[in-house]
Order: sequence, then structure tokens, then C-alpha cells
Amino acid sequence: MRGVRTRLLLVVVGALSIALALSTIGFNVLLAHAASSDANTELRARAAEELAGLRVVGNRIEIIQTGQAGLGESGVWIFNGTRVIARPHTRPEVDVAARALIAGPTRLYDVPGSEERLLAVPVSSGKRRVGSLVVGISLAPYHHTQRTALITALTVFLLVLAFASAAAWWLLRSALRPVARMTEQAATWSEEDLDRRFALGEPYDELTRLARTLDALLERLAASLRHERRFSAEMSHELRTPLAKVMAEAELALRRERSPSEYRETLEAVLGNAQQIERIVGTLVSAAQDESQLQGVSNAVEVAEAVVAAYSDDASSRGVELRLDGVAEPVRVGVDREIAERILHPVVENALRYGRGEVRVSVARNGTTVLFAVDDDGPGVTSDERETIFEPAVRGSAGRSTDTGAGLGLALARRLARAVSGDVEAHPGPSGHFVVRLPAV
Repeated sequence: MRGVRTRLLLVVVGALSIALALSTIGFNVLLAHAASSDANTELRARAAEELAGLRVVGNRIEIIQTGQAGLGESGVWIFNGTRVIARPHTRPEVDVAARALIAGPTRLYDVPGSEERLLAVPVSSGKRRVGSLVVGISLAPYHHTQRTALITALTVFLLVLAFASAAAWWLLRSALRPVARMTEQAATWSEEDLDRRFALGEPYDELTRLARTLDALLERLAASLRHERRFSAEMSHELRTPLAKVMAEAELALRRERSPSEYRETLEAVLGNAQQIERIVGTLVSAAQDESQLQGVSNAVEVAEAVVAAYSDDASSRGVELRLDGVAEPVRVGVDREIAERILHPVVENALRYGRGEVRVSVARNGTTVLFAVDDDGPGVTSDERETIFEPAVRGSAGRSTDTGAGLGLALARRLARAVSGDVEAHPGPSGHFVVRLPAV
């Protein structure tokens, strides 16, 4: 299949060939017409010259003066009636053709099989025709000129076509070079090369504007793909714990026969975890759909109480005391309750994972900000880790020796917090200290 450059080159060469061919044909037609007209003019001039050298006496034609009719192969025939009184030395077929013209009117005649043209003119006395004058001329010089002109025109045609084709090929190659480079680049990119761009600089023509448009399209596609991957990773991370609890409760319930009250407790635990899964899915879907529309109003104290209650069993199984420091009055936060809980969940879970015996959660208002402080007596984080631990799939030095967690919870918490004009910060020190900042109402 021919490429665009080849097709364009064929169109240019084809159009140029047609234009040059028409020009060549037109030039040669005009040249032939001009040559024929010049030959006729020459014949008429010679006929007039010869007529001026003739005199009619009665029924006789007398030659007073001889012109240039005898020059060359062609010449002059003078007929007195049907009798020839002067004729040139020429080929028989030309002589026969000249004799055939003596009875007719003034006319031009091209001798077949010969390059001779004849002009027959009546010789009259008054209104009475006495004889005829036939003047001939050779067309060979005119035909030679036409052939020379045709060869020259064809040579120029081929030279111009070759030069123009080479110039068109070079121009098309130069103009389409960005497209070829873009094609080669795109062919080497994989689904992992989300940040690769054509990067042809500021647009200055249609092709570079196309590259800029494609770069913008790739940016949108890359953002969408990154968002999808992040959503999948966060969904997997957030659902792992409640799903594990549902499976554990079901496995314990199936090991042996239990009393109705024990089955009820198991079903309540399963229901609680299923409700947590539902909240997680709803929250992540809402965040994925539009992170800019997460604002609402809720009670920060109730948010903290709900999160502490959700992890109370987990804290007990780890042997860690999880408590909420007392708050005297409600603190209103400008974030939907489920979103605020989803922001706080990973931070508390992280504290329980690394806390040795105690995790404390506190709520306070500081001007236009609500602060959720989460403290644990674990190893804490270093200054170098205070930002990197919020990157997806990255854990601090305290968690690198274990396989606990996937390192996505804190990243999700910070992303959601920043989506509602808040933030999540880690303060370095000998023990864990995290602060969740959300806008106050």
C-alpha cells in the first residue's frame, strides 16, 4: 500500500506531466500553423513577383522578366492554355500535380508523398483566362524546424519533469519528516510509556499543530489511565482488610456447630464488614467520578468516633489500646462524613500496624482548619521518609522488613484530603505522629 508521500508525489508528477505535455503539444501545433502560414505567404509573394514579369499579347503569354522561381527544387510553371511554356526541373509527381492545377481557380495544393506545396494562379487578360501560373515551394525547411522544435521541447519537458519531480520529492520528504518521526516514536511506545510525547516544540505549520494536538490528547489519555490504575490499586488495597475479615468470620462459623446467638454475632460481624466494603466502594467511586465535588458538612468528632469504633476489634487483636481523646464540643468540618472517614481510616490503620501498645486520636480546631491528630508509640518516621511514605506502594523503613500492607492507604488518604483542600502530614520523631488537616465550617 502506497504511503501518503508516495501518493502526493505521484499526484504532483502526474499533474506536472499532463501540464507539460499539453504545453508541448500546444507549442508544436502553434509552430506548425505558423510554419504553414509562412510558407503560404512566401508562395503568394513569389506568385506576385512572377505575374509581374508576364505580359499577355492576344492569346499568347510572353515572359518579360524571370524572377526567383527557379531557385531550389521548386520553381514556376507557366501554362499558355494547356501548353507549358516554362517549367522547372523537378520530380515527375510534382510536375503532374502542377499540370492538374491549370484549369482550376486560385488554390493551394500539397503534393502527396512529397514535401512540395503548389499555388495555382490564373493568368488573365481582362476577364478572359489565357493561362495559369503555378508556383511551388519546398516544405522541408519548415518541417525540419518543426522537428527540431519538437525534440527541443521534449528534452526540456523531460528535464523540467525530472527537476520538478526531484524538488517535489525533497519538499514532501522534508515536510512529512515530522510525521515519519512521530510514527517511529509511537511504534516504540508501550502502555507503560505514559509520559512520552512527540514534543516538536511550538507549532509553526499544520503538522506541528497536529503534533501539539496529539500531545494534548495523549496527556488526557495518560491522565485517564493513571486515574484508572490508581483507582484499581486503591480499591484492591482498601477492600483487602474487610474482605479478609468476612472470610475469617465465615470460616470460623463453618468449623463447628454454633448456637443461634453465636451465628447471630458472626452474621452481624459479616454484615458490619460488608457495610464497610459498601462504604469503601461508594467512596472510591465518588472520588474517581469527580474529586472536585467532595465537599459537604459533617461532625469531626463523630467521624473520629466512627473510625475508632471500626478499628476497636483490630486494636484488641493486636494488643494495642486505641482511644479517642475527649472533645468538649462538636467540631464541624467542611467535608462529607464518609469522605472524612475514608481519609482518616488509612492513617489510623497505619498507626495500629506500627504502634507497640497505644494509639491516640484527637480532634481540634485551629482557625479555619480541623486537625485530626493520630499518635502511636511505634518507631515513627525519619525526615527523609516524611514525603515518600505518601507515594503509592512505598512504605517507611519500619515496614520494609514486613509484608504488611501494600503501601497505598496513606497515598489514598493524602489524595482525598487534598481533593477537598486539606492534607495529610507525617511529623518525624521517635514515635508516630500524623496530622490530617481538613477545612473547618
